[in-house]
Amino acid sequence: MKKSSARLVSEQPLSMEEDVFIRPQRLNEFVGQAKVVNKLSIFIKAAKARDEPLDHSLFCGPPGLGKTTLAGVIAREMGGELKTTTGPAISRTGDLAAILSSLKLKDVLFIDEIHRLSPHVEEVLYSAMEDFSLNIIIGKGPMARSIRLTLPKFTLIGATTKPTLLSAPLRGRFGIVEQLDYYSVDELANIVLRGASVLSVTIDEEAVVEIARRSRGTPRVALRLLRRVRDVADARKMKVINLQIAKYALDLLGIDENGIDEQERKLLSVLIELFGGGPVGLSTLAAAMSEEERTVEEIYEPFLLRNGLIERTKVGRVATKKAYDLLGIERVKAFPEKDENLTLF
Repeated sequence: MKKSSARLVSEQPLSMEEDVFIRPQRLNEFVGQAKVVNKLSIFIKAAKARDEPLDHSLFCGPPGLGKTTLAGVIAREMGGELKTTTGPAISRTGDLAAILSSLKLKDVLFIDEIHRLSPHVEEVLYSAMEDFSLNIIIGKGPMARSIRLTLPKFTLIGATTKPTLLSAPLRGRFGIVEQLDYYSVDELANIVLRGASVLSVTIDEEAVVEIARRSRGTPRVALRLLRRVRDVADARKMKVINLQIAKYALDLLGIDENGIDEQERKLLSVLIELFGGGPVGLSTLAAAMSEEERTVEEIYEPFLLRNGLIERTKVGRVATKKAYDLLGIERVKAFPEKDENLTLF
């Protein structure tokens, strides 16, 4: 976005439906993921022309990139309802059967964290995806019998942050598989601007860009930061969010210009100051931070890895030169260069 001193609420007025939801309602309103959106628009257009539901789809990527939003958009584009659940919530085959039997023609069933489905639930899902049928066993022992129920043609949309944990048979049953990428600053700025419109917040364009720059390439983070900046502005009784108040609020939240928060800086500080920059094992690093290993590995490390601040090696985590520069710490070589003029005797 070009810098401007103009104060913006929205580039275009919002309809009543858009005023209720921050999430985009239609595919042409979705910002970012251009390649994925272009392909989906073609697939949806073709499915509607054949009067068929969209093929089962799998969206992969880190949290907050729009997997759930895309599922809702697809449901509205196809003219069906969106039913949402999560992999861990479907613990029994009966739970899945109850959900599937409630679906109507062209409905969309969205399963978040689908890689966490149990194997026996997956097996029931296979026939539902392929044949739109459900095999239910009634009774036990010699009196048990199998009943085959026909399901309306629906679209299953799965979302996963760990596609490698998805079983091969389940992954192979998805006709559309897409990987979602992080967003650019310009794309996030447009998302923040639209969010400000829905929240009835007046904001300078420089403040919009500042929030976008610190949002780690993630729309969910951008909208969360917008709400917190709004809180600070409301507390100070400011009718307009300008660059100054945006910077103050983001600094107050402990988020620096690179989008790194306090816990991530703590990880870098512990790695460098306590362990000389590494290598250090995950369990040792987590213990030094008084955190669980899973929290360090899944919440703190991904952004640091993506930005080249730490490295994962066979012997442990290592801080990079970029991490030293970020914290303003001089990098000292662990092993000084050998002086060829020196001899032992």
